[in-house]
Amino acid sequence: MIRFPRPRKAVDLPDSVHRQLNMYAMGASAAGVSVLALGLSANARIVYTPSHRVLHRGHPGLTNLDLNHDGVIDFTFDNLWASSRGSQFGHLSVITARAENGVEGYGPLFASALRAGVSVGRKGHFLTARNDLMDIGNESSAISCQGPWKDVKDRYLGMKFVIKGELHFGWARLNVSCNSHNHQTTAVLTGYAYETIPGKSIIAGKTKGTDLVTAPEGSLGQLAVGRK
Repeated sequence: MIRFPRPRKAVDLPDSVHRQLNMYAMGASAAGVSVLALGLSANARIVYTPSHRVLHRGHPGLTNLDLNHDGVIDFTFDNLWASSRGSQFGHLSVITARAENGVEGYGPLFASALRAGVSVGRKGHFLTARNDLMDIGNESSAISCQGPWKDVKDRYLGMKFVIKGELHFGWARLNVSCNSHNHQTTAVLTGYAYETIPGKSIIAGKTKGTDLVTAPEGSLGQLAVGRK
């Protein structure tokens, strides 16, 4: 005669055990989501960093920018204001940290204030070394502000830089204002991005899309994404 196993009785577990099992399930689910997010990030082509960094004004007024968060400075902003022998002067400049790096611009000095939607890539005209965004100085005993970045909002610096010997393109978004009456120059970095695929162009201001990942400024997750 075939003997069938007796059905097991349901066991009522203590509430504490139920809580532990629920916490375990939630943790496993969160871990799965995290792994999925890391996989998407690893395949992303554009890394965007939202920011609200005021560019310090002083003598000097230097602020470094590491576009891809690999611990290497790519560009430095200089928001200088100084006076000498009765004259007052200043400038807002961007300095390339390496000879291979550059910013889109024209003439011998000025960096272009690009609008959103402009393609930044190999066809651009890039300047190296120090390039001004805006100059401030005495003119007919008055302080004047001059340059393409005078009183602009949501304009973009087109950038090229090198990661492990390979050329990449990026952008930095800034708001700039100049008050010629009280000598106050305010510049705020509101975001920046770079293309992870070497040599591929990037659209200035693009912050959405399936090929883009957004991470908080200075986060460990972004550091991992930024390295190749």
